[in-house]
Amino acid sequence: MAIRLGTARSVPATAPVVAHGVTTEGLASVPGPVGRAELERLGFEAKAGQVQVLPHDGSLTVLVGLGAADAVHADALRKAAAAMAKALGKHDKVVTTLAADAANGTLDEAAAARAVAEGVLLGSYAYTAQKSAPKPPALAQVTLAGSTAKAVREAIAVGEAIAAAQNLARDFVNEPGGSLTAPVFADRAAALAKASGLKVKVMDEAAIRRAGLGGLLGVNRGSTLPPRLVQLTYEPATRAAATLAFVGKGLTFDSGGLSIKPGTGMETMKSDMGGGAAVIAAMSALVAVGAPNRVRAFVPMTDNMLGGDATRPGDVLKTRNGKTIEVLNTDAEGRLILADALALASEEKPDGIIDLATLTGACMVALGLKIAGLMGRDAAFVDQVRSAAGRAGERVWELPLPEDYKQLYESKVADMKNIAGPYGGSITAGLILQEFVGDGIPWAHLDIAGPSWATADEPECPTGGTGFGVRTLIELACTFRKG
Repeated sequence: MAIRLGTARSVPATAPVVAHGVTTEGLASVPGPVGRAELERLGFEAKAGQVQVLPHDGSLTVLVGLGAADAVHADALRKAAAAMAKALGKHDKVVTTLAADAANGTLDEAAAARAVAEGVLLGSYAYTAQKSAPKPPALAQVTLAGSTAKAVREAIAVGEAIAAAQNLARDFVNEPGGSLTAPVFADRAAALAKASGLKVKVMDEAAIRRAGLGGLLGVNRGSTLPPRLVQLTYEPATRAAATLAFVGKGLTFDSGGLSIKPGTGMETMKSDMGGGAAVIAAMSALVAVGAPNRVRAFVPMTDNMLGGDATRPGDVLKTRNGKTIEVLNTDAEGRLILADALALASEEKPDGIIDLATLTGACMVALGLKIAGLMGRDAAFVDQVRSAAGRAGERVWELPLPEDYKQLYESKVADMKNIAGPYGGSITAGLILQEFVGDGIPWAHLDIAGPSWATADEPECPTGGTGFGVRTLIELACTFRKG
């Protein structure tokens, strides 16, 4: 059951649970039954995301820390709202002045309301589909008190759509690879597209073979299940300002193929379709947010298994754009299926292409578990992606794509190898992807291997799939300007 979000001009006198936002500067005048000295004794310092519950006369006053007043921005407010929702998850109804309390010179109440809406829905997320008797969530209604203006209500609706999309991506990533197979994933994407007002085309194995998608077919050779390639199209209500292409890696489970992973390396490999999940989920929200740009999405789908005819190290695959790849490590499979998808996307001649993939462990070594690697060959487009990610509250860091590194994946028997040695793995993977992007098309690549999966519970997300990239893609679709 989805949480209902509403608005009110003021806090109802009978509200049983009321949550207020408190900055560190506002500790001296907090609402509720206790003063600053008592709050200090309780350890409440109004740090960002800190929650303090104060019982009083049969009701609860809840204080939610916002941190320093000059540091209250949408991302901090989203996290604070998520912490509030998680702390109050056992209550049926909550009224909060969080958006009104956070509004300042740089964050108006509509923008604050959107951030609160996103935070509440993201912080309330739980994946329970595999539980035999899941407990329904208690929190059913959150009312944002302070304004009932149309702009605020519309902002809340946008926040709901974005959070619903991110939670959908989490559901996809969290589902076991044995049930979310490529055919099932494609069917789900198609049904979602139709429900969201998108055009959809699903390529089955025969169509994939006719299209010459040799990278995707090569990875799929070890599987007993056929591959799919899903294409989605969003058309804005008015004339499109520009056209973008989103490409996502849809590897539904990665055993490593004949270059098999160790057992611990496979434990979270149901998440190897995090890029594809983010692309499909982001597309589902574009009608609701009214993105002004046309967006085409391409998601190749398969698992990477060890069947009797699996691709062998040393095999050569011919991809959609005619280039050949010598496969020396079957566990470097993401770039093989993305090669075909990037080539297809390039044929549409969009104004920009962005791909998302849980591509390399090397990126996790370089940037840790919470920052995505950003690469690209068009500085202006890369800047737009970086800016969109910053506004969306998703951290990225740019890595270079030096020309002289291309020699590291030169092959004596094919146009290139699919691996390039032990060092700079994220960069050489990005360079390999670049080989399949059409000349002159602005392109960016996000390696989301780290931030696509949470290894510990946090206010915005429990352990498991995070849905990273959804907010960045939606923001880019709304703000991209060609040239």
